[in-house]
Amino acid sequence: MTVHLERLRLDHAAALLAFERENRAYFARTVADRGDAYFTDFAARHAALLAEQQAGICHFHVVLDAEGTLVGRVNLMDADAGSAELGYRVGERFTGRGVARAAVAQVCLLAAGEYGLSTLTARAALDNRASRRVLLGSGFVAVAATEVGGRPGMRFERRLP
Repeated sequence: MTVHLERLRLDHAAALLAFERENRAYFARTVADRGDAYFTDFAARHAALLAEQQAGICHFHVVLDAEGTLVGRVNLMDADAGSAELGYRVGERFTGRGVARAAVAQVCLLAAGEYGLSTLTARAALDNRASRRVLLGSGFVAVAATEVGGRPGMRFERRLP
């Protein structure tokens, strides 16, 4: 599936909220649920994300398909000293089509070229085989055991060119 990234903007709010609502139960199977307050206070949360992005602390992106449908998100959080933590999620209807791998590949290029980052880290629960496959297939290397949402997991790292 062909996808492209757009840097998070104010006008993405409605589509992003709909995406998160539609996929809430699906995401809760593999990562901690965001909680009701996330949805109740979504406008304030979205504004806070945009402020973090403006300050250069984080780089948030929506993942869109060829028709412009929001199918996922991919983020670089806590950018500092040339490093950031990668996080991503793909809507249930779009899994198994290479969306995550394509989005991660694109954000790695942005991380090195646009954001000046040299290292990305990521975490995945051991029971989240799909996410671990995406990371390993995207040039990340498992470097340490960790916890992810209270479950056993691995920490991954990738050096960027």
